[in-house]
Amino acid sequence: MGFIETEGRINLHYRDWGEGDPVVFVASQAMPCDIWNYNVPFFVERGLRCVTFDRRGHGRSDVPSGGYDLDTLAGDLAAVLRRLDLRGVTLVGHSLGGAEVVRYLARYGAEGRVRRAVLVAPTAPRLTRADDYPEGIDPALAEASADRWRRDFAGWVAENKRGFFTPASSDALVDWGARLMESVPLYVLLAVWKGATTALDLRDDLRGLDLPVLVLHGALDQSVPAAFGEAAAGLVRGAKFCRYDDAAHGIFITHAERFHRDVLGFITSTAP
Repeated sequence: MGFIETEGRINLHYRDWGEGDPVVFVASQAMPCDIWNYNVPFFVERGLRCVTFDRRGHGRSDVPSGGYDLDTLAGDLAAVLRRLDLRGVTLVGHSLGGAEVVRYLARYGAEGRVRRAVLVAPTAPRLTRADDYPEGIDPALAEASADRWRRDFAGWVAENKRGFFTPASSDALVDWGARLMESVPLYVLLAVWKGATTALDLRDDLRGLDLPVLVLHGALDQSVPAAFGEAAAGLVRGAKFCRYDDAAHGIFITHAERFHRDVLGFITSTAP
């Protein structure tokens, strides 16, 4: 639909459909906003305005050499909401997008634009293990993933693409998701992994949230185990956690009917 310029003069591609209260979707690492194709029509048809955008380095947005840390990415999200002057927003973030939503709320929530947040399989509270966070993954495993990507990212995608979906997902759908992931430059993938994903620690951010929060997570998620989402919800006062027992990482696609029902019900139940 157009481009939004950030304070750092980076152009972010965005799409804007429908009318009504806005729902802003934030995709995962290595995914352009096309990944929300199977969700936008449902919400627009029910009287909501849907905004999606490509984060820097993804899709049709500019590809700068820097700015792939979580604070800058949250600032880019702030630019989207400001430039479109969105208010009464429902933020929906998947995986790293969920982490961006949390950091945005911690840094810019006082602007009062966001009414509620939905975190879908979020990379939160913290992805990697630390002395005071034994629940995280081994940092050596995270680095091993990056090393594999440097050598053969296409091969890694081919081996892991079905794990994003379910056994019932068609080969065509799985291949579509793989193509979207492969469209992101390897440089960007590695920069985001180092600067935002493995470096994040959202525990204090989550404790400070003061708005309705819904966390949705698939029990079969191999990318971000459901224990992370449950821990994130446990740090937010009044947050609701929903586990999808037969879902993996891409629950908003593979379990779209339930996802739509849960998110719409959350929006309705938290309306002013």
